[in-house]
Amino acid sequence: MSEPLSESARKVQDALNRHRLSCEVVELPGSTRTAQEAAQAIGCCLEQIAKSLVFQGKTTNRPVLVVASGANRVNEKKLRDLLSEPLRKADAGFVLERTGFAIGGVPPVGHSQPIETFIDEDLFKYGEIWAAAGTPHAVFKLTAADLVKITQGKVVSIT
Repeated sequence: MSEPLSESARKVQDALNRHRLSCEVVELPGSTRTAQEAAQAIGCCLEQIAKSLVFQGKTTNRPVLVVASGANRVNEKKLRDLLSEPLRKADAGFVLERTGFAIGGVPPVGHSQPIETFIDEDLFKYGEIWAAAGTPHAVFKLTAADLVKITQGKVVSIT
């Protein structure tokens, strides 16, 4: 019998259940804090990791979530143009306050408040992808189409 999920991972599993997805959050012994660590712990390629990056609008202070392929770097100028607002990478306090999760475990769902979300189109190249599930050791498997469904995110080129 498996161990019960930690509180943060349980929040993510509950959010997935509300979306009626059959995804299962798993907590691994190895770290999944970075995309590289997650790929190694899961045994998948780096590109299959759906890393969650939180940005902060410099004018409006609004949070913006980008879910990017693990191998990709977000082009902040493209993101600025999509939002018509300059952005900065959010600090740990802002991320925790706006999502309810700490950096290194921010999932694409289950946030403490709605967050505008952009999804890297490159994630659609893979039949399955893996996302963080609330802690630096928790992940879940899904498809890019499911990711769009649960986040209401806009699919864009982010590189």
